[in-house]
Amino acid sequence: MPFGNQEVNRCPRCNQAVYHAEALLAAGKQWHKTCYRCGLCKKMLEPMTVTEHEGNLFCKQCYARKFGIRGVGFGIGAGALAMDTGDRFGNTESLSNKPNYATPPGAAPNRDTNADE
Repeated sequence: MPFGNQEVNRCPRCNQAVYHAEALLAAGKQWHKTCYRCGLCKKMLEPMTVTEHEGNLFCKQCYARKFGIRGVGFGIGAGALAMDTGDRFGNTESLSNKPNYATPPGAAPNRDTNADE
């Protein structure tokens, strides 16, 4: 049995060595039990409640709030779908309701009715 240099696995959260007795496997990496927490709310995770995005771990509720469709986790119904941009969860990109496509060929361009006055 060789006792030579073995590759040491490092926890992605704290960058410390992770030994087999304390390792939890998620997102293709080994994590300490104490580092196996949600990236937003810091809640302890379980194998059934963990989701992964770009190497980070999240609970299902925070994942849906940060990366899910609008309205998930904020309420149910049409009133909650477009009102919250999610700034408090770190969302930096925001979608507008205005279309950003070009006017089809042959269609009259939109003219402001007050421009002729």
